[in-house]
Amino acid sequence: MPKKSKLKSILIIGSGPIVIGQACEFDYSGTQALRSLREEGIETILINSNPATIMTDPSMADHVYLLPLTTKSLIQILKDHPQIDAVLPTMGGQTALNLCIQADEKGIWKDFGVEIIGVNIDAINITEDREKFRHLMLDIGIPMAPQATATSFLKGKEIAQEFGFPLIIRASFTLGGAGASFVYKEEDFDELLTRGLEISPIHEVMIDKALIGWKEYELELLRDSNDNVVIICSIENMDPIGIHTGDSITVAPAMTLSDKTFQKMRDMAIHMMRNIGDFAGGCNVQFAISPDENEDIIAIEINPRVSRSSALASKATGYPIAKIAAKLALGYHLDELKNQITKSTSALFEPTLDYVIVKIPRWNFDKFEGSDRTLGLQMKSVGEVMGIGRSFQEALHKATQSLEIKRNGLGADGKENKNYEQIIEKLTYASWDRVFIIYDAIEMGIPLSRIHEITKIDMWFLKQYEELHMIKNEISTFKIDTIQKDLLLEAKQKGYGDRQIAHMLGCLESQVYNKREELGINRVYKLVDTCAAEFEAKTPYYYSTFESDMETADGNRYADNESVVTDKKKVIVLGSGPNRIGQGIEFDYCCVHGVLAAAECGYETIMINCNPETVSTDFDTADKLYFEPVFWEHIYDIIKHEKPEGVIVQLGGQTALKLAEKLTKYGVKILGTSFEALDLAEDRGLFSNMLKENNIPYPEFDIATTADEAAAIADVLDFPILVRPSYVLGGQGMKIVINKEELEKHVVDLLSRMPGNQLLLDHYLDGAIEAEADAICDGEDVYIIGIMEHIEPCGIHSGDSNSLLPPFNLGDLVMEQIKDHTKKIALALNTVGLINIQFAIKDDTVYIIEANPRASRTVPFIAKAYGEPYVNYATKVMLGEKKVKDFNFNPKLEGYAIKQPVFSFDKFHNVNKKLGPEMKSTGESILFIDSLKDDAFYDLYSRRKMYLSK
Repeated sequence: MPKKSKLKSILIIGSGPIVIGQACEFDYSGTQALRSLREEGIETILINSNPATIMTDPSMADHVYLLPLTTKSLIQILKDHPQIDAVLPTMGGQTALNLCIQADEKGIWKDFGVEIIGVNIDAINITEDREKFRHLMLDIGIPMAPQATATSFLKGKEIAQEFGFPLIIRASFTLGGAGASFVYKEEDFDELLTRGLEISPIHEVMIDKALIGWKEYELELLRDSNDNVVIICSIENMDPIGIHTGDSITVAPAMTLSDKTFQKMRDMAIHMMRNIGDFAGGCNVQFAISPDENEDIIAIEINPRVSRSSALASKATGYPIAKIAAKLALGYHLDELKNQITKSTSALFEPTLDYVIVKIPRWNFDKFEGSDRTLGLQMKSVGEVMGIGRSFQEALHKATQSLEIKRNGLGADGKENKNYEQIIEKLTYASWDRVFIIYDAIEMGIPLSRIHEITKIDMWFLKQYEELHMIKNEISTFKIDTIQKDLLLEAKQKGYGDRQIAHMLGCLESQVYNKREELGINRVYKLVDTCAAEFEAKTPYYYSTFESDMETADGNRYADNESVVTDKKKVIVLGSGPNRIGQGIEFDYCCVHGVLAAAECGYETIMINCNPETVSTDFDTADKLYFEPVFWEHIYDIIKHEKPEGVIVQLGGQTALKLAEKLTKYGVKILGTSFEALDLAEDRGLFSNMLKENNIPYPEFDIATTADEAAAIADVLDFPILVRPSYVLGGQGMKIVINKEELEKHVVDLLSRMPGNQLLLDHYLDGAIEAEADAICDGEDVYIIGIMEHIEPCGIHSGDSNSLLPPFNLGDLVMEQIKDHTKKIALALNTVGLINIQFAIKDDTVYIIEANPRASRTVPFIAKAYGEPYVNYATKVMLGEKKVKDFNFNPKLEGYAIKQPVFSFDKFHNVNKKLGPEMKSTGESILFIDSLKDDAFYDLYSRRKMYLSK
């Protein structure tokens, strides 16, 4: 059956600001859904309060409402658009579903004659209400862990007495495992039960008998209104049950499952999906399987919506789940839709992988001082990376190289943990770095049987680690000039980086690279094609690997490279890698706009990124996507293969910027602001000299590389002093200190974490107002796209401040200084593209805090507030296609736009929630107000000094 022809106008609910447990996977899903609906000629109306995402770009929907996600906002939109026929709530995570349910309970959809598509309310209620779900599963013959529901403290105590410990507590109607815990000991139970009951909006928890050591799996399904079901992807958690799937290292396809059990699991998932409700769309099902030969299966949960894992499954298979789910919600059947990658097979054709995917989460515990760093049922990661390889080992290494935590891979980089007690503890209480600790444990000689006994990780995975350790030992017996081709090729096929091999051989990375070239061990690129090469893929989505040469009948030897290089002029955009605090979805927004602008200028666009959650890694955003680590070795090989006109580094945050020096050294052209100019802005000494030459004021400062130097500087500068390292993002390591004892402690700590870093000591301007400006410069002219004033005083990181656009109480004299300083600095730094400058204002004098000649986290906010495509303009300037004077700037904003930071402190109990110079927010929302008399502004302004921490 084709689509429901009566649907002409559809409302999509977004997921709001990014928080731990609900990140930009839903921005990706929502963006795909919007594009999918527009292909059908359907009018799209979007509500989402997140200004940082590509989803809320004016080009994505016919009408974008940047409003708070409340029923009041829904009523406003439905009154403005009486033509809305239906609402699609399955693309915005738990936030969208909860809002949809709330609106349904209030009768809003009924009042406005709006149909809910893609899911039904009964299905949501059954899957979210743990008690109803358990009864349904038992009725349809699906086994579950022994469990019971408690809606009171006393009932919870009774259940615990009956089951005994260990137990699992899960709160109903929550996201990212909020309120969930593993309870090993009776004395911890009361506090954790109370927390679960408080966090659940209906004050209900499910208490399960803990299945220690059971393996965890997920299946991603799609169903149409004709009851056709496809399994898109099987995902295996390397960690056993007890760690939230968002915090687990996951592998696709499932590795350690017998075919018989896999078929049984498929049948159970389909049976579950068909019994929770009559709806067409995506579904995620989670199972636990006993680690013995019986492989008993129990159901954990089912989510009748596009899930966090569906973004991963889409990137893993190349099958765009959200895009197809949106079409199914319209009434299409799977057999009527095409596979988007092959363009020839049906969407009813299940993907098959001839490669392996490994996802590793990215944590930011350093931002949550005093937080519990062990992993459990409550999700704590802020982002993730994905590696694609021909083997589990290659994919695992690529994923670890993508994390950007100063590691070159699993080991062989001189950063191994050699403390036996610490290793055992980190294995016993799952730690964020367990992926590395397993390797370290094997290196230390701890037997696999012992590691398995402690972690319950399947022996197959541990043996894969052991093989890596064995090849490392073998290579370490050679030198660069004696290593054989076969051994070097095997190390590369297992994912070892040149840096790691250099470490093993005791030589330079460049020597390993040259040796590979000499022996003909080169990367080849393979297509992600959804069908294990059974049908030809039409979409250029690649990963790299190493292959042994094949020999043809006439004696020619070659390795098969599926990435065909065209003769078009090309540009590479470097992505921003995994999301983390200080470098979030805003940079992905910038990268996507950079790609689209370069395409408008006639370039073939090439994207390199490793983040599975984002729109930049969608298979049809750029002309070519290389799903590879943003890691020197991988990037340089792609550059050598593609030979682009140049590389854009200023859109991908610190990830891309950090590679500018090496690109310049290797003769690769950087498009836009040069490395020398970028470095001048980062080198505090050189930058301050430039300010002095231009008569621009800045706080008194000096540079220290030791604690002694810092103490001497403090005698001259006077406290309070702001201490900050160079070359960091998100205020990492920044702190205001008020005496010598604090100064020494912080400096020693920083230098142990960042050896060799220059530390800048500024006299902190107590009580100053902070403001920032973003501008586009072409080397001759400067256009200021926005000036924002922070509500909180100077000393709170700009990413954590509530900010107003335009400023609300800066006088003409101050505004003139800001404009003048911005123009002078942009030109003095030879900026070509974007620049962000931060100011401290005291006694009507404007001081410079710092300048960043790159895209900043505020650019998407300003673009949304003014309705202008600033990144598009800036990219055309970087490419030399346009000058600033060629654009007809026409910003539109009545009243003010407030950028409001959003925090995820609820995931970390007993953590210091005070704000300071180091950024802690995970996301942001935008709020438009007509005037400063608005209650929202009054409320923010009255609380502005509450959180300042020194």
